[in-house]
Amino acid sequence: MKRVLILLSEYGYWGEELVGPLETFDRAGYQVDFATPRGKRPSPLPPSMDPAYVDPPLGRSVTSEEVARKTRELDASPRYDHPIDISAWVPERPYWSSPTLLRDMEHYYDRLDALAPELEKYDAILLCGGSGPIVDIANNDRVHALILSFLKLGKPIGAECYGVTALAFARDLTDRKSIIWGKHVTGHCKEYDYKDGTGFLGTDLNMGPPPYPLEYILRDATGPDGGYHGNVGHATSVIVDYPFITGRSTPDSYLTGEKMVEVLEQGLTRFGW
Repeated sequence: MKRVLILLSEYGYWGEELVGPLETFDRAGYQVDFATPRGKRPSPLPPSMDPAYVDPPLGRSVTSEEVARKTRELDASPRYDHPIDISAWVPERPYWSSPTLLRDMEHYYDRLDALAPELEKYDAILLCGGSGPIVDIANNDRVHALILSFLKLGKPIGAECYGVTALAFARDLTDRKSIIWGKHVTGHCKEYDYKDGTGFLGTDLNMGPPPYPLEYILRDATGPDGGYHGNVGHATSVIVDYPFITGRSTPDSYLTGEKMVEVLEQGLTRFGW
């Protein structure tokens, strides 16, 4: 039985971006564990459970009645009531101002090395999207360390929508180069960004547009030998450039899960470009 770790934001995930891959993993017979940055129970963003909600950039609903029902049912279940607490599991890199920096860094790397055997039980990791990852996943050092650990172990790494941002920012401190440098990826494109209304669960904040254009970050992070693929106007956009499996946004959720299964079961290494 294969085992997948799914990382979710505590500030709201988009329903289908969990339901799609999770349903696919369940059908494949995989065991799934859930994790959040501080061990709080995740929750779906309200618009992702509302079939009447019209996505402003696309001018149509992106949530079917069926997916809305499945999202509500999943959230009402106890399935992710007790997620793994990333802050308790993965060490935090010390501040450079520490008076014992060298010893602290040695301890930090020792703890990361000790984490590797715990991660061996997983066959892949998936970072779900939605607006929430902008807050507590994109620039989370512990999340970056977790991603780097999966990369060193040669495990597939999936990410959807704004979850892809963490791949761009995950970098070894020795060279500061993004792990997707030279790779091909997709992610939320400029044309599909909100102009207004970006919000986060548990807050009254309406940030307006997203705080950063993910497409531009991914274009820069992949470098001259890689590439960002928005596939604007195409119904779906999923890119496999092993070990990375990236999905653009909500309509790509099921396909992202399907391609992760193909990577794990059939050795798929390239798709979509």
